[in-house]
Amino acid sequence: MTLILGSGSPRRRDLLAQIGVVPHDVRPPEIDETPGKGELPRPYCARMAREKAQATEAGADDIVLAADTTVAMGRRILGKPADAGEAAQFLHALSGRRHRVITAVAVRRGARLWERDVVSAVRMKRLSDEEINAYLASGDWQGKAGGYGIQGMAGAFVPWISGSFTGIVGLPLAETAGLLQAAGYPVWKDRP
Repeated sequence: MTLILGSGSPRRRDLLAQIGVVPHDVRPPEIDETPGKGELPRPYCARMAREKAQATEAGADDIVLAADTTVAMGRRILGKPADAGEAAQFLHALSGRRHRVITAVAVRRGARLWERDVVSAVRMKRLSDEEINAYLASGDWQGKAGGYGIQGMAGAFVPWISGSFTGIVGLPLAETAGLLQAAGYPVWKDRP
């Protein structure tokens, strides 16, 4: 039984390692991540995880794990910023406000698909220009939904969360372990 991670995120590999799960292979799929017209954040995130799982090449008995993390301000989707300017816009918008972080997980084995999404609430403190500029200069915003990573320097910007910390980082571990077990992956047993 082969476990394939359909994600290039080093954070997801690190999170899986926390529960002793090491994928046999990492195969990030190429998919279009453009939200549909009027698509809301939670359905968008679930669709992305599902499409990533389905687009990842795998054998009939292989297990594919894919996920997507989306930052949402109301109905607005804040994806991965294209550049530092867009990251700055996101951080200014999030400053002093609550937002939601949605992580959807999809596990595929053959034609079967198991899915789950986790929504967490995050409050970001009011950020000064100095804090935003220093964070942008660090480069830590790159490749992260909403333009920040709570597990890095931006953790100092977040005084309060409600929900799954690992979900905010990019892979809710309790839910992911449950999906892997449902697909027949021996999370808590000796693996071949």
